[in-house]
Amino acid sequence: MLIRAQDSALVVIDMQAKLVPAMQAPARTLRNTRLLLTAAREMKVPVLLTEQYPQGLGHTVPEIASAAEGAQILPKVHFSCMEDPDFASAFRALGRRQAVLAGMEAHICVMQTAASLLEEGIEVFVVSDATASRTQESERACIDRLQAMGAGIVTTEMAVYEWLGRAGTDAFRRLLGLIR
Repeated sequence: MLIRAQDSALVVIDMQAKLVPAMQAPARTLRNTRLLLTAAREMKVPVLLTEQYPQGLGHTVPEIASAAEGAQILPKVHFSCMEDPDFASAFRALGRRQAVLAGMEAHICVMQTAASLLEEGIEVFVVSDATASRTQESERACIDRLQAMGAGIVTTEMAVYEWLGRAGTDAFRRLLGLIR
């Protein structure tokens, strides 16, 4: 199955001030998430951001918050975003059948959110190079488990090019410069 712009929503999970520095490859994760946010805006893919216990872990880091201008940021305390009533309502209100996930920590909040979405019949795509944990072992276990559950494991470029669907468009030309 392909990721379709008209069918999907981008969910950016817990890219917060006290989490980002502790992750594996934070610069790569932030760079790729910014590209996803830019592509989502270009392709009119709705975006939801979450913050896990923001009073303790801080708010979304500025480089992500600025790239997500206008997106809804939802605080939560549940590890699975779908267990939080405000997030679940916001996601369901979008009416999308696909969720593209990026965020932190892969093996906790990203994994549990993906599992909950899959249980609801949503097609889930986890962007592996825009998702991180504190250890490589945790990241690998998350990816292996989600793949076994039926989630698609994709890269940033895979998601962007699937949203685009074709070359030669104005959106393609605008995004191409950011990808290369």
